[in-house]
Amino acid sequence: MPNPAESAPQRTLVRDAETETSIREYSTPLFEAAGLDPSSVNIYLIHDPDLNAFVAGGQNIFIHSGVLMAADDVREVIGVIAHETGHIAGGHLARTRDALASARNVSLIASLLGISVGVLTGRGDVASAAIVGGGDVATRSFLTFSRGQESSADHAALQYLEATEQSANGMYSFLRTLEDQELMTVARQDPYLRTHPLSRERLTAIEQHLGKSSYSNQPAPEKWQVAHKRIQAKIYAYSNSLSYVLRKYPESDQSIWARYGRAFAYYRKPDLVKALSLINGLLDDLPNDPYFHELKAQMLFEHGKVHEALPLYQRAVELSPPSSILLLELGKAQIASEDDSLLAAAEVNLRRSLAIERGSSTAWHQLAISYGRQGKMSHSTLALAEEAFLRGRSNDAIFQAEKASRLFAEGSREWIQAQDILNAVHTKQ
Repeated sequence: MPNPAESAPQRTLVRDAETETSIREYSTPLFEAAGLDPSSVNIYLIHDPDLNAFVAGGQNIFIHSGVLMAADDVREVIGVIAHETGHIAGGHLARTRDALASARNVSLIASLLGISVGVLTGRGDVASAAIVGGGDVATRSFLTFSRGQESSADHAALQYLEATEQSANGMYSFLRTLEDQELMTVARQDPYLRTHPLSRERLTAIEQHLGKSSYSNQPAPEKWQVAHKRIQAKIYAYSNSLSYVLRKYPESDQSIWARYGRAFAYYRKPDLVKALSLINGLLDDLPNDPYFHELKAQMLFEHGKVHEALPLYQRAVELSPPSSILLLELGKAQIASEDDSLLAAAEVNLRRSLAIERGSSTAWHQLAISYGRQGKMSHSTLALAEEAFLRGRSNDAIFQAEKASRLFAEGSREWIQAQDILNAVHTKQ
């Protein structure tokens, strides 16, 4: 019987608050060292077992889940991110920027790169529209770099790692893994090797750096390594059946990440009783972990226990760094509760979510519902115009934006927003 991971949908852009927050935490020092504004660099996870990572559409880093799963040490992931940061800082994407200039949000970038959009938990309602387009050949033509650019990105990455007092050992071990594939046929090579040509000179340069760096044996912070193992457990549980998860994370393994992986797997089966037992045990041990609260909330929400889920979503938001995903989940649950007294709070949370990630079509849709049920029909119309534009429904976007223009006073902030949508639609056409 084939491994379910082998038959899982390929090239799916997944959203997960914990994964994005963790990767963001250990990427931010690298961005700062590169002179980049961390808030301007977007990081996205693609559910694909191949080893690959790339930059596209400006300051957007895409990482395949295969990279995360293959990395025994979080420093390997950090090394990959440092290298991709070198491509951004070096302006190596100048030739693709024009091709992707019209991509206002991640869904449109995904469409150009042949990636569908989903969420790690399987809840597609949290993500933007699922769009599939393009192909591997077109993608490689966007993302292929020269050996000179690869060496330049490596050199920059080594500088960033040194400036942040981190070891380049992870970067070196990742490239050594790829080196073993160089003799394979192109069809069997991982995409990272095909789009980021490897050379002995690149490895030699890193070896020389390790020989003189004061931080060559510096381990990653323990919390980053634990976060990495938790992410791996979640991705494995998302990608495989319960039986495979229990083989990799047997009951005898009582580590936090193994228990987390089993809880996630039972939740997806679904076996709510077993899943709740596991997540409750984790919450007993780590009561202030936002993502355990989030997972328990999702378990309850998806089994119709909305009112039980609400305080857990609220607690997850309180305990986590600002997260558009968690705020969206909370706002959606408040709307789903059918308690009109919570609509104002849902509006606040959804607007906070959009302040972090304005390009979320789902957040705009939920905000339109909140406005509509509060009787704020003009604002609901404007939110629907934003949603339609982000989902690529040009005619709907024009209809709703023109309607909103008539409902708001000319020159008002909302009227200007409607005009911006109309101008954006006409520019695309």
